[in-house]
Amino acid sequence: MSATRITTAAAALLLTVTLAGCGGTIDGNARPAPEDERGGGEKVNTNFDNLLRECEVVDIAKIGEIVGNAQMVETSFSGAVCMWDIDDAPGGSAMATLNWYEMGTLNNEKTTNEKLGYLTGDITVQGRRALQVRRPGDNDSCGVTAPAADVGVIGWWINYRPGSAHPDPCAGAQKLVELTLDLAR
Repeated sequence: MSATRITTAAAALLLTVTLAGCGGTIDGNARPAPEDERGGGEKVNTNFDNLLRECEVVDIAKIGEIVGNAQMVETSFSGAVCMWDIDDAPGGSAMATLNWYEMGTLNNEKTTNEKLGYLTGDITVQGRRALQVRRPGDNDSCGVTAPAADVGVIGWWINYRPGSAHPDPCAGAQKLVELTLDLAR
């Protein structure tokens, strides 16, 4: 048998095994996750009637002000994560990112950041434990994550153009978290 035929046969066998493994049926009835796995036992809105509204929690002009008195701030993505491109940030372009995970926890965020090799430290935001996160060797970006006012966690990242002159991204991310917590109450 030629090497091509062996490779083709192996690929076909692998595909067959993979597809067979994905086609199983599990008996039983679906049940909600235990309350201790749903972000502190709080009810989660499963009606999705305010989907993407969290992207409006901080006014776009306020985002520009915090990033460095920028006027050219545009929404670039709305979904599980909200993103804004800032064209006139100090040193050039920048990006601000908001995430809001209704079932998230600070401990899970810290574990995930450590697995990614990020530098994570405890800080306090509005009297509550929060996390400040940086990528190693990257002074141009920073994230801050805190418990949301109701359930889950919120986080903001600011990313400036690498090597540019700009304000402290951690201070800006923390300010955006503070505004989000104030507005979410």
